[in-house]
Amino acid sequence: MVDVDASRDGDWDAADSPSFVDVFAGCGGLSLGLKRAGWRGLFAIEKDAFAFETLSTNFPVGEGRLSYNWPKIIERRPWDIAELLEKNSEELTHLAGTVDLLAGGPPCQGFSHAGKRRPDDPRNRLFEAYLKLVSILRPKVVLIENVRGFTTAFDIVKSNGIGNFANALRDRLAPDYHMVSAIIRADNFGVPQARARFFLIGLRRGQGRPDRVPSFFDDMIEGRDAFLAARGFPRRPTARDALSDLEVSYAGTKPCPECKGFDAISYRGPRSSYQVAMREGFNEPPGDTRLARHRSDIRDRFAAIIQSSNEDGRLNVNISRELRRAHGLNKVAIRVMDPFSPSPTITSLPDDLLHYAEPRTLTVRENARLQSFPDWFSFRGKYTTGGERRALEVPRFTQVANAVPPLLAEQIGLCLRGLLGLERSDMFSEGSADLPERILLRA
Repeated sequence: MVDVDASRDGDWDAADSPSFVDVFAGCGGLSLGLKRAGWRGLFAIEKDAFAFETLSTNFPVGEGRLSYNWPKIIERRPWDIAELLEKNSEELTHLAGTVDLLAGGPPCQGFSHAGKRRPDDPRNRLFEAYLKLVSILRPKVVLIENVRGFTTAFDIVKSNGIGNFANALRDRLAPDYHMVSAIIRADNFGVPQARARFFLIGLRRGQGRPDRVPSFFDDMIEGRDAFLAARGFPRRPTARDALSDLEVSYAGTKPCPECKGFDAISYRGPRSSYQVAMREGFNEPPGDTRLARHRSDIRDRFAAIIQSSNEDGRLNVNISRELRRAHGLNKVAIRVMDPFSPSPTITSLPDDLLHYAEPRTLTVRENARLQSFPDWFSFRGKYTTGGERRALEVPRFTQVANAVPPLLAEQIGLCLRGLLGLERSDMFSEGSADLPERILLRA
Protein backbone atom coordinates (compact mmCIF):
# COMPACT_ATOMS: atom_id res chain seq x y z
CA MET A 1 0.00 0.00 0.00
CA VAL A 2 1.31 3.42 -0.93
CA ASP A 3 0.95 6.40 1.36
CA VAL A 4 2.17 9.96 1.22
CA ASP A 5 4.10 11.44 4.09
CA ALA A 6 2.69 14.93 4.50
CA SER A 7 5.48 15.90 6.88
CA ARG A 8 7.93 16.17 3.99
CA ASP A 9 6.08 18.89 2.09
CA GLY A 10 8.60 21.55 3.04
CA ASP A 11 7.42 25.14 2.85
CA TRP A 12 4.37 24.39 0.72
CA ASP A 13 1.47 26.46 2.08
CA ALA A 14 -2.00 25.16 1.25
CA ALA A 15 -3.54 28.45 2.32
CA ASP A 16 -1.88 30.15 -0.66
CA SER A 17 -3.34 27.67 -3.15
CA PRO A 18 -6.68 28.05 -4.92
CA SER A 19 -9.28 25.51 -3.84
CA PHE A 20 -11.38 23.01 -5.76
CA VAL A 21 -14.15 20.47 -5.26
CA ASP A 22 -14.16 17.39 -7.49
CA VAL A 23 -17.67 16.19 -8.40
CA PHE A 24 -18.23 12.69 -9.83
CA ALA A 25 -14.60 12.26 -8.84
CA GLY A 26 -14.21 8.57 -9.66
CA CYS A 27 -10.79 7.26 -8.67
CA GLY A 28 -9.22 10.73 -8.75
CA GLY A 29 -7.49 11.30 -12.10
CA LEU A 30 -8.75 14.87 -12.32
CA SER A 31 -7.95 15.55 -8.67
CA LEU A 32 -4.39 14.26 -9.08
CA GLY A 33 -3.73 16.56 -12.03
CA LEU A 34 -5.23 19.60 -10.31
CA LYS A 35 -3.29 19.00 -7.10
CA ARG A 36 -0.05 18.71 -9.06
CA ALA A 37 -0.87 22.01 -10.74
CA GLY A 38 -0.98 23.69 -7.34
CA TRP A 39 -4.68 23.46 -6.50
CA ARG A 40 -5.89 22.61 -3.00
CA GLY A 41 -8.58 19.94 -2.82
CA LEU A 42 -11.42 20.64 -0.39
CA PHE A 43 -13.41 17.45 -0.88
CA ALA A 44 -14.62 15.03 -3.52
CA ILE A 45 -18.07 13.68 -4.37
CA GLU A 46 -18.14 10.05 -5.53
CA LYS A 47 -20.89 7.55 -4.76
CA ASP A 48 -19.21 4.25 -5.67
CA ALA A 49 -17.55 2.55 -2.71
CA PHE A 50 -14.75 0.99 -4.80
CA ALA A 51 -13.81 4.25 -6.52
CA PHE A 52 -14.01 6.14 -3.23
CA GLU A 53 -11.68 3.62 -1.61
CA THR A 54 -9.16 4.21 -4.40
CA LEU A 55 -9.58 7.96 -3.92
CA SER A 56 -9.06 7.73 -0.15
CA THR A 57 -6.04 5.43 -0.51
CA ASN A 58 -4.16 7.77 -2.81
CA PHE A 59 -5.33 11.06 -1.27
CA PRO A 60 -5.21 10.36 2.48
CA VAL A 61 -6.30 12.56 5.34
CA GLY A 62 -3.68 15.15 6.25
CA GLU A 63 -2.13 18.43 5.23
CA GLY A 64 0.01 17.27 2.31
CA ARG A 65 -0.20 18.26 -1.32
CA LEU A 66 -2.13 15.13 -2.21
CA SER A 67 -4.60 15.34 0.67
CA TYR A 68 -8.05 16.88 0.70
CA ASN A 69 -8.79 19.52 3.33
CA TRP A 70 -12.12 17.82 4.01
CA PRO A 71 -14.53 20.16 5.84
CA LYS A 72 -15.77 18.74 9.14
CA ILE A 73 -19.34 19.66 8.30
CA ILE A 74 -19.41 17.04 5.50
CA GLU A 75 -18.86 13.38 6.35
CA ARG A 76 -15.94 11.82 4.51
CA ARG A 77 -17.63 8.89 2.77
CA PRO A 78 -19.07 7.92 -0.62
CA TRP A 79 -21.83 10.36 -1.51
CA ASP A 80 -24.46 10.30 -4.20
CA ILE A 81 -24.68 13.92 -5.29
CA ALA A 82 -28.48 14.01 -4.94
CA GLU A 83 -28.21 12.65 -1.40
CA LEU A 84 -25.50 15.16 -0.56
CA LEU A 85 -27.61 18.04 -1.83
CA GLU A 86 -30.62 16.80 0.10
CA LYS A 87 -28.93 16.12 3.43
CA ASN A 88 -26.23 18.81 3.45
CA SER A 89 -27.70 21.76 1.61
CA GLU A 90 -27.27 24.04 4.64
CA GLU A 91 -23.68 22.90 5.19
CA LEU A 92 -22.88 23.45 1.52
CA THR A 93 -24.33 26.95 1.72
CA HIS A 94 -21.76 27.75 4.41
CA LEU A 95 -19.05 26.96 1.84
CA ALA A 96 -20.43 29.45 -0.69
CA GLY A 97 -17.71 31.78 -1.92
CA THR A 98 -14.87 29.65 -0.53
CA VAL A 99 -14.57 27.36 -3.58
CA ASP A 100 -12.41 28.65 -6.41
CA LEU A 101 -13.11 25.75 -8.80
CA LEU A 102 -15.92 23.25 -9.15
CA ALA A 103 -14.72 20.46 -11.41
CA GLY A 104 -16.28 17.27 -12.59
CA GLY A 105 -17.63 15.06 -15.30
CA PRO A 106 -21.16 13.66 -14.95
CA PRO A 107 -21.34 9.94 -15.82
CA CYS A 108 -21.10 9.60 -19.57
CA GLN A 109 -22.67 6.24 -20.40
CA GLY A 110 -25.91 7.74 -21.71
CA PHE A 111 -24.03 10.14 -24.01
CA SER A 112 -21.33 7.84 -25.32
CA HIS A 113 -21.43 6.65 -28.92
CA ALA A 114 -19.63 3.53 -27.67
CA GLY A 115 -22.66 2.61 -25.56
CA LYS A 116 -26.42 2.39 -26.07
CA ARG A 117 -26.74 6.19 -26.07
CA ARG A 118 -30.13 6.35 -24.37
CA PRO A 119 -31.63 9.85 -24.25
CA ASP A 120 -33.72 8.82 -21.24
CA ASP A 121 -30.77 7.38 -19.29
CA PRO A 122 -31.27 8.83 -15.77
CA ARG A 123 -27.51 9.45 -15.51
CA ASN A 124 -27.85 12.08 -18.24
CA ARG A 125 -29.70 14.30 -15.77
CA LEU A 126 -26.88 14.31 -13.24
CA PHE A 127 -25.59 17.45 -14.88
CA GLU A 128 -28.69 19.10 -13.32
CA ALA A 129 -27.32 18.20 -9.92
CA TYR A 130 -23.96 19.65 -10.93
CA LEU A 131 -25.67 22.91 -11.89
CA LYS A 132 -27.52 23.00 -8.57
CA LEU A 133 -24.18 22.65 -6.81
CA VAL A 134 -22.84 25.52 -8.91
CA SER A 135 -25.75 27.69 -7.78
CA ILE A 136 -25.05 26.87 -4.12
CA LEU A 137 -21.25 27.14 -4.03
CA ARG A 138 -20.91 29.96 -6.60
CA PRO A 139 -17.38 28.93 -7.62
CA LYS A 140 -15.14 31.35 -9.48
CA VAL A 141 -14.36 28.73 -12.12
CA VAL A 142 -16.23 25.69 -13.42
CA LEU A 143 -14.71 22.79 -15.33
CA ILE A 144 -16.89 20.15 -16.95
CA GLU A 145 -15.58 17.08 -18.79
CA ASN A 146 -17.53 14.51 -20.75
CA VAL A 147 -17.42 12.26 -23.79
CA ARG A 148 -17.62 13.75 -27.27
CA GLY A 149 -21.22 12.46 -27.55
CA PHE A 150 -22.20 15.06 -24.95
CA THR A 151 -22.20 17.57 -27.83
CA THR A 152 -24.33 15.42 -30.17
CA ALA A 153 -28.05 16.13 -30.31
CA PHE A 154 -30.66 13.67 -29.05
CA ASP A 155 -34.23 13.51 -30.25
CA ILE A 156 -35.74 16.41 -28.32
CA VAL A 157 -38.96 14.53 -27.54
CA LYS A 158 -37.28 11.36 -26.27
CA SER A 159 -34.83 13.35 -24.15
CA ASN A 160 -37.58 15.28 -22.34
CA GLY A 161 -36.91 18.58 -24.03
CA ILE A 162 -33.11 18.64 -24.09
CA GLY A 163 -31.82 17.98 -27.58
CA ASN A 164 -28.18 18.87 -26.95
CA PHE A 165 -26.87 18.64 -23.40
CA ALA A 166 -23.73 20.69 -24.11
CA ASN A 167 -25.80 23.59 -25.47
CA ALA A 168 -28.24 23.32 -22.57
CA LEU A 169 -25.32 23.50 -20.16
CA ARG A 170 -23.96 26.62 -21.85
CA ASP A 171 -27.37 28.27 -21.77
CA ARG A 172 -27.76 27.60 -18.06
CA LEU A 173 -24.29 28.90 -17.17
CA ALA A 174 -24.25 31.90 -19.55
CA PRO A 175 -25.86 34.46 -17.19
CA ASP A 176 -23.08 33.97 -14.63
CA TYR A 177 -20.03 32.70 -16.54
CA HIS A 178 -17.77 33.54 -19.48
CA MET A 179 -17.26 30.20 -21.24
CA VAL A 180 -15.17 28.38 -23.79
CA SER A 181 -15.34 24.71 -24.79
CA ALA A 182 -13.46 22.30 -27.03
CA ILE A 183 -12.98 18.66 -27.91
CA ILE A 184 -9.49 17.75 -26.67
CA ARG A 185 -7.48 14.70 -27.70
CA ALA A 186 -5.29 13.46 -24.88
CA ASP A 187 -2.51 12.31 -27.23
CA ASN A 188 -1.94 15.95 -28.18
CA PHE A 189 -0.84 16.57 -24.59
CA GLY A 190 1.63 13.77 -23.93
CA VAL A 191 -0.84 10.99 -23.06
CA PRO A 192 -0.27 7.75 -25.06
CA GLN A 193 -3.96 7.40 -25.89
CA ALA A 194 -6.07 8.92 -28.67
CA ARG A 195 -8.82 9.83 -26.23
CA ALA A 196 -11.17 12.63 -27.32
CA ARG A 197 -13.21 14.39 -24.63
CA PHE A 198 -15.39 17.48 -24.34
CA PHE A 199 -14.20 20.16 -21.91
CA LEU A 200 -16.06 23.31 -20.90
CA ILE A 201 -14.35 26.06 -18.90
CA GLY A 202 -16.31 28.88 -17.26
CA LEU A 203 -15.09 31.95 -15.37
CA ARG A 204 -17.60 33.72 -13.13
CA ARG A 205 -18.44 37.20 -14.31
CA GLY A 206 -16.62 39.83 -12.29
CA GLN A 207 -13.79 37.45 -11.38
CA GLY A 208 -10.25 36.90 -12.59
CA ARG A 209 -9.13 37.46 -16.17
CA PRO A 210 -12.08 37.12 -18.59
CA ASP A 211 -9.76 38.19 -21.43
CA ARG A 212 -7.99 34.83 -21.07
CA VAL A 213 -11.12 32.71 -21.47
CA PRO A 214 -11.34 32.69 -25.31
CA SER A 215 -7.70 31.64 -25.69
CA PHE A 216 -7.73 29.03 -22.90
CA PHE A 217 -7.13 25.97 -25.07
CA ASP A 218 -4.67 27.82 -27.32
CA ASP A 219 -2.70 28.69 -24.16
CA MET A 220 -2.62 25.01 -23.24
CA ILE A 221 -1.12 24.14 -26.61
CA GLU A 222 1.39 26.98 -26.36
CA GLY A 223 2.68 25.76 -23.00
CA ARG A 224 2.50 22.04 -23.74
CA ASP A 225 6.00 21.32 -25.06
CA ALA A 226 7.81 23.15 -22.26
CA PHE A 227 5.61 21.43 -19.68
CA LEU A 228 6.25 17.94 -21.05
CA ALA A 229 9.98 18.57 -21.37
CA ALA A 230 10.19 19.78 -17.77
CA ARG A 231 8.39 16.65 -16.56
CA GLY A 232 10.52 14.33 -18.69
CA PHE A 233 7.71 13.18 -20.99
CA PRO A 234 8.09 12.66 -24.75
CA ARG A 235 5.89 14.82 -26.96
CA ARG A 236 3.73 11.99 -28.32
CA PRO A 237 4.45 8.64 -26.66
CA THR A 238 3.28 5.43 -28.33
CA ALA A 239 1.64 2.35 -26.85
CA ARG A 240 4.99 0.58 -26.81
CA ASP A 241 6.62 3.58 -25.11
CA ALA A 242 4.03 3.17 -22.37
CA LEU A 243 3.95 -0.61 -22.03
CA SER A 244 7.14 -2.31 -23.25
CA ASP A 245 8.50 -2.81 -19.71
CA LEU A 246 5.32 -4.72 -18.89
CA GLU A 247 5.60 -7.20 -21.74
CA VAL A 248 5.50 -10.69 -20.27
CA SER A 249 8.24 -11.76 -22.69
CA TYR A 250 10.52 -9.14 -21.11
CA ALA A 251 9.44 -8.90 -17.47
CA GLY A 252 8.21 -12.43 -16.79
CA THR A 253 5.42 -13.38 -14.40
CA LYS A 254 4.87 -14.10 -10.72
CA PRO A 255 1.92 -15.28 -8.62
CA CYS A 256 -0.52 -12.44 -8.14
CA PRO A 257 -0.07 -11.30 -4.52
CA GLU A 258 -3.75 -10.47 -3.98
CA CYS A 259 -5.62 -12.93 -6.24
CA LYS A 260 -5.00 -16.61 -5.64
CA GLY A 261 -4.82 -18.62 -8.84
CA PHE A 262 -3.84 -15.66 -11.02
CA ASP A 263 -0.45 -14.67 -12.40
CA ALA A 264 0.79 -11.11 -12.48
CA ILE A 265 3.46 -9.36 -14.53
CA SER A 266 6.79 -9.15 -12.77
CA TYR A 267 9.08 -6.13 -13.19
CA ARG A 268 12.66 -5.47 -14.32
CA GLY A 269 12.73 -1.71 -14.86
CA PRO A 270 11.76 0.99 -17.38
CA ARG A 271 12.71 0.85 -21.06
CA SER A 272 11.57 4.29 -22.28
CA SER A 273 11.54 7.90 -21.14
CA TYR A 274 7.76 7.74 -20.69
CA GLN A 275 8.15 4.75 -18.37
CA VAL A 276 10.84 6.55 -16.38
CA ALA A 277 8.44 9.47 -15.98
CA MET A 278 5.67 7.11 -14.85
CA ARG A 279 7.96 5.44 -12.32
CA GLU A 280 8.81 8.79 -10.63
CA GLY A 281 11.58 7.08 -8.73
CA PHE A 282 9.14 4.57 -7.21
CA ASN A 283 11.34 1.71 -6.03
CA GLU A 284 8.74 -1.06 -5.89
CA PRO A 285 7.22 -3.07 -8.76
CA PRO A 286 3.98 -1.54 -10.01
CA GLY A 287 0.79 -3.07 -8.66
CA ASP A 288 -2.42 -3.98 -10.48
CA THR A 289 -0.59 -6.20 -13.00
CA ARG A 290 -2.86 -9.24 -12.63
CA LEU A 291 -3.16 -11.10 -15.93
CA ALA A 292 -6.40 -12.51 -17.27
CA ARG A 293 -6.70 -16.29 -17.21
CA HIS A 294 -7.19 -16.95 -20.92
CA ARG A 295 -7.82 -20.54 -21.99
CA SER A 296 -5.31 -21.95 -24.47
CA ASP A 297 -7.85 -21.79 -27.32
CA ILE A 298 -8.53 -18.14 -26.52
CA ARG A 299 -4.80 -17.37 -26.57
CA ASP A 300 -4.53 -19.12 -29.94
CA ARG A 301 -7.43 -17.05 -31.25
CA PHE A 302 -5.89 -13.83 -29.99
CA ALA A 303 -2.56 -14.74 -31.58
CA ALA A 304 -4.25 -15.34 -34.92
CA ILE A 305 -6.19 -12.06 -34.67
CA ILE A 306 -3.02 -10.11 -33.82
CA GLN A 307 -1.13 -11.66 -36.74
CA SER A 308 -3.97 -11.09 -39.23
CA SER A 309 -4.52 -7.51 -38.09
CA ASN A 310 -0.83 -6.75 -38.56
CA GLU A 311 -0.84 -8.31 -42.02
CA ASP A 312 -4.00 -6.38 -43.02
CA GLY A 313 -2.81 -3.12 -41.45
CA ARG A 314 -5.94 -2.96 -39.28
CA LEU A 315 -4.41 -1.78 -36.01
CA ASN A 316 -6.16 0.50 -33.50
CA VAL A 317 -9.45 -0.05 -35.37
CA ASN A 318 -12.12 -2.73 -35.06
CA ILE A 319 -11.06 -6.04 -36.58
CA SER A 320 -12.55 -6.82 -39.98
CA ARG A 321 -15.89 -8.53 -40.51
CA GLU A 322 -14.09 -11.36 -42.27
CA LEU A 323 -11.82 -11.91 -39.29
CA ARG A 324 -14.78 -11.93 -36.90
CA ARG A 325 -16.56 -14.43 -39.11
CA ALA A 326 -13.46 -16.65 -39.33
CA HIS A 327 -13.31 -16.89 -35.55
CA GLY A 328 -17.06 -17.01 -34.90
CA LEU A 329 -17.10 -13.67 -33.08
CA ASN A 330 -20.21 -11.50 -32.72
CA LYS A 331 -18.43 -8.77 -30.77
CA VAL A 332 -17.58 -5.83 -33.06
CA ALA A 333 -15.45 -3.69 -30.75
CA ILE A 334 -12.23 -5.70 -30.75
CA ARG A 335 -9.05 -3.84 -31.66
CA VAL A 336 -5.40 -4.79 -31.82
CA MET A 337 -3.08 -2.06 -30.57
CA ASP A 338 -0.57 -0.41 -32.87
CA PRO A 339 2.74 -0.34 -30.94
CA PHE A 340 3.97 2.69 -32.90
CA SER A 341 0.96 4.95 -32.22
CA PRO A 342 -0.95 6.10 -29.15
CA SER A 343 -3.53 3.52 -28.16
CA PRO A 344 -7.23 3.82 -28.96
CA THR A 345 -9.49 5.05 -26.19
CA ILE A 346 -9.53 2.46 -23.43
CA THR A 347 -12.91 1.25 -22.19
CA SER A 348 -14.26 -0.49 -19.11
CA LEU A 349 -14.41 -3.82 -20.99
CA PRO A 350 -10.98 -5.52 -20.86
CA ASP A 351 -11.58 -7.57 -24.02
CA ASP A 352 -12.15 -4.51 -26.21
CA LEU A 353 -8.40 -4.12 -26.72
CA LEU A 354 -5.71 -6.72 -27.43
CA HIS A 355 -2.00 -6.31 -26.73
CA TYR A 356 0.12 -5.36 -29.74
CA ALA A 357 2.48 -8.36 -29.41
CA GLU A 358 1.15 -10.82 -26.84
CA PRO A 359 -2.04 -12.91 -27.13
CA ARG A 360 -3.88 -11.34 -24.22
CA THR A 361 -5.90 -8.40 -23.00
CA LEU A 362 -4.33 -5.61 -20.94
CA THR A 363 -3.96 -5.41 -17.18
CA VAL A 364 -5.32 -2.62 -14.99
CA ARG A 365 -1.79 -1.18 -14.70
CA GLU A 366 -1.29 -1.17 -18.45
CA ASN A 367 -4.55 0.72 -18.89
CA ALA A 368 -3.44 3.08 -16.13
CA ARG A 369 -0.16 3.68 -17.98
CA LEU A 370 -2.15 4.59 -21.11
CA GLN A 371 -4.11 7.03 -18.94
CA SER A 372 -0.86 8.54 -17.48
CA PHE A 373 -1.42 7.40 -13.88
CA PRO A 374 1.98 7.13 -12.14
CA ASP A 375 3.04 3.68 -10.98
CA TRP A 376 2.66 4.49 -7.28
CA PHE A 377 -1.06 5.17 -7.78
CA SER A 378 -2.96 2.08 -6.60
CA PHE A 379 -6.50 0.97 -7.35
CA ARG A 380 -9.00 -0.67 -5.01
CA GLY A 381 -12.11 -2.82 -5.30
CA LYS A 382 -12.94 -5.66 -7.66
CA TYR A 383 -11.00 -6.01 -10.89
CA THR A 384 -14.10 -6.57 -13.01
CA THR A 385 -17.81 -7.09 -12.62
CA GLY A 386 -20.58 -8.29 -14.88
CA GLY A 387 -24.29 -8.76 -15.41
CA GLU A 388 -26.59 -6.55 -13.37
CA ARG A 389 -23.67 -5.56 -11.13
CA ARG A 390 -22.20 -3.46 -13.96
CA ALA A 391 -24.82 -0.78 -13.27
CA LEU A 392 -24.11 -0.85 -9.53
CA GLU A 393 -20.33 -1.21 -9.16
CA VAL A 394 -17.25 0.54 -10.50
CA PRO A 395 -14.41 -2.01 -10.50
CA ARG A 396 -10.78 -1.21 -11.22
CA PHE A 397 -10.93 -1.47 -15.01
CA THR A 398 -13.90 0.91 -15.07
CA GLN A 399 -12.27 3.33 -12.62
CA VAL A 400 -9.27 3.67 -14.91
CA ALA A 401 -11.35 3.95 -18.08
CA ASN A 402 -13.63 6.64 -16.65
CA ALA A 403 -10.83 8.86 -15.34
CA VAL A 404 -9.48 12.09 -16.76
CA PRO A 405 -5.81 11.43 -17.63
CA PRO A 406 -3.84 13.07 -14.78
CA LEU A 407 -1.18 14.41 -17.17
CA LEU A 408 -3.85 16.24 -19.18
CA ALA A 409 -5.62 17.40 -16.01
CA GLU A 410 -2.38 18.92 -14.71
CA GLN A 411 -1.97 21.02 -17.84
CA ILE A 412 -5.59 22.14 -17.60
CA GLY A 413 -5.04 23.01 -13.95
CA LEU A 414 -2.05 25.21 -14.75
CA CYS A 415 -4.04 27.19 -17.30
CA LEU A 416 -7.00 27.48 -14.92
CA ARG A 417 -4.73 29.31 -12.51
CA GLY A 418 -4.18 31.88 -15.23
CA LEU A 419 -7.92 32.56 -15.40
CA LEU A 420 -7.79 33.66 -11.76
CA GLY A 421 -4.83 35.91 -12.47
CA LEU A 422 -2.45 33.59 -10.65
CA GLU A 423 0.95 32.68 -11.95
CA ARG A 424 1.39 29.14 -13.15
CA SER A 425 2.53 27.01 -10.24
CA ASP A 426 6.15 25.85 -10.43
CA MET A 427 5.48 23.18 -7.81
CA PHE A 428 6.15 20.39 -10.29
CA SER A 429 7.86 22.35 -13.05
CA GLU A 430 11.04 20.32 -12.60
CA GLY A 431 9.13 17.07 -12.67
CA SER A 432 8.19 15.15 -9.55
CA ALA A 433 11.68 14.59 -8.24
CA ASP A 434 10.56 15.34 -4.69
CA LEU A 435 7.69 12.85 -4.74
CA PRO A 436 9.63 9.64 -4.09
CA GLU A 437 11.05 11.19 -0.90
CA ARG A 438 7.47 11.45 0.34
CA ILE A 439 6.39 7.95 -0.60
CA LEU A 440 6.46 5.43 2.22
CA LEU A 441 5.62 1.74 1.93
CA ARG A 442 3.52 0.08 4.55
CA ALA A 443 3.81 -3.62 5.24
